[in-house]
Amino acid sequence: MGRGKNGAAGQTLPLSISRLHADKSVVLECRDNLIFMRALPDASMKLIVTSPPYNIGKAYERRAPLEQYVQQQTAVIAECVRLLEPQGSICWQVGNHVTAGEIVPLDVPLYPIFKSHGLKLRNRIVWHFEHGLHCSKRLSGRYETINWFTKSDDYTFNLDAIRVPSKYPAKRYFKGPKRGQLSCNPNGKNPGDVWIFPNVKNNHIEKTSHPCQFPVELVERLVLSLTNCGDKVLDPYVGVGSSVIAAILHDRDGYGCDMVQEYVDMAWERIHQCRAGFLRTRPMGKPVYDPEKPYGGHRDRDFK
Repeated sequence: MGRGKNGAAGQTLPLSISRLHADKSVVLECRDNLIFMRALPDASMKLIVTSPPYNIGKAYERRAPLEQYVQQQTAVIAECVRLLEPQGSICWQVGNHVTAGEIVPLDVPLYPIFKSHGLKLRNRIVWHFEHGLHCSKRLSGRYETINWFTKSDDYTFNLDAIRVPSKYPAKRYFKGPKRGQLSCNPNGKNPGDVWIFPNVKNNHIEKTSHPCQFPVELVERLVLSLTNCGDKVLDPYVGVGSSVIAAILHDRDGYGCDMVQEYVDMAWERIHQCRAGFLRTRPMGKPVYDPEKPYGGHRDRDFK
């Protein structure tokens, strides 16, 4: 997901620009996602990345019996599979459905749906974050999962694009034919399947009115590793546009839809701010915790 420039705090675009619902590499509409996706051609998306509602009664969703929720997801997933390129990936980010204090990890009932389409689960990525609801009768939830599926065994995966600094970059082999040589990749290490990114809460620089907002840097890692420049990225529950922003920051085309006009308008505002260099996002690679700063840096609103 190269990164665009970020502007100074408080800068905004003129309304005549920010309300223009057009962009050369973005298709974004306020529309039911099944209707939106059915108008798109087969095998046209390299990456489909989204975080669907968790069926817990947020303002943007209607709470339904779990079986009905799974049925709704079945229809959406089927359409996503149709749109996926042969070398493409689907990343379905979910948490827990909670009823009367009992949790149901949503990736459990959804996994058989993906499997029924012949998709293969490459990783079940754990996204860990520090802030959220404080529970009193169970441990507070501090993770969600990103389930990465591919359509075939021949899929795009750019590991070098997402390497992170090695813990011991100077470590060397101590015996054998490579004795004395560096034992780690000089470009960094594989980030693994446990990712630590701050979730978008009140002090996060990207915070909007959306109650469950994707951090752009999380989607950037998926865009960089699972697509190439010029590829198409789709989010069928686009919210305020974080997935589309992650795509256009790295010269991909972004597609998305949402049923709430307020969120779509906000997404367009953020897209145009991104294009103009005004959008504030949390930079990739920025440490989550900095002991040298007040509050460990959690209230630090620095941006590129």
